[in-house]
Amino acid sequence: MDFSFTSEQDQLRDTVARLVRQQYDFETRRKVAKSEAGWRPEMWAQFAELGLLGASFSEEEGGFGGGPIEAMIISEEFGKGLVVEPYLQAVIVGGNFLRLGGSAAQREEHIAGLVGGEAIFAFAYSEPKSRFDLNDVSTIAKKDGAGYTLNGHKAVVIGAPFATHLFVTARTSGAQRDKAGITVFLVPKDAKGITTRDYPTVDGLRASEVLFENVSVGADTVVGEVDNGLPLIEKVVDYAIAALCAEACGCFKILNEATITYAKQRKQFGRPIADFQVLQHRMVDMFMAAEQAISMTYMVTLKLDEADKARKLAASGAKVQIGKAGRLISQDAVQIHGGMGMTDELNVGHFFKRVTMIESQFGNTDWHLRRYTELSNG
Repeated sequence: MDFSFTSEQDQLRDTVARLVRQQYDFETRRKVAKSEAGWRPEMWAQFAELGLLGASFSEEEGGFGGGPIEAMIISEEFGKGLVVEPYLQAVIVGGNFLRLGGSAAQREEHIAGLVGGEAIFAFAYSEPKSRFDLNDVSTIAKKDGAGYTLNGHKAVVIGAPFATHLFVTARTSGAQRDKAGITVFLVPKDAKGITTRDYPTVDGLRASEVLFENVSVGADTVVGEVDNGLPLIEKVVDYAIAALCAEACGCFKILNEATITYAKQRKQFGRPIADFQVLQHRMVDMFMAAEQAISMTYMVTLKLDEADKARKLAASGAKVQIGKAGRLISQDAVQIHGGMGMTDELNVGHFFKRVTMIESQFGNTDWHLRRYTELSNG
């Protein structure tokens, strides 16, 4: 299997790396995360101007000829800067809902806006009692004439404070945990009956609690099939998992670099602590875990367009490896730095928080290990 990148992909990586290096240094990121807005709309506009928001779409889809590999490259470099703008939610999740399940009219209306930076999407799927099961949906979409009426509560909707539209999972038939009977809707966030409560998350992002009270939507807001939205949701989420894994790999690289640099500078008993064999072994383990995570990320990225079972196995396998690597790398990085490792003034603690949240997003390590086992034995 060929893991080499094309010259265009190398140029894309160089562009994103330079952007993050020049405009997303740690102190700038700290200020942005703590600001009232929680992001920089001008940075989002710059992403659009540089073509980053359209890099993972084919030219036929209105993008610039890329795909999952381009999304992986961008996500990894964004991970190195702990970028807070909602690339994962808007481009990876929202873009793939449109690309894989959207009607021709929906794609024509929204993809250009997404690529241009005007349309921003968030994924309202999680509910207070749903945990990680995508089929556990109690939000109801009741048929109302030609359209539907939405009622329910979506929790921890990442990126919703910045969004113009929400992709909402709702039950159009069946019981709360049935796999059938789920439908996806694309709803303007300013629709009558939607209320939000915005708040910062522990890793510096922004999220909302979203309440739907008799929200009227037309039949043209349905994305994919009525009552059979779960396969589409699972596929889009696996695309998101691949991008999350890439973001985590970017975090791992910075954590490893910071730890090695610190260990060479910090002295105990008149010697740099990097000379101590036990710490050398731990830093080697950190490096190996990061390399294994990179390999699994490449693997899942290349399998996203394969059959459902192969794709799901790859996504869960990668998420398990990322979860295990993240725990080892982030915890050892903090421990080697000592007490200062969790201070707000040092980047290590911020990367630790982000890696911890990535482990639980779209299913934690234990959940995906169970899914992988069930799929393997099925």
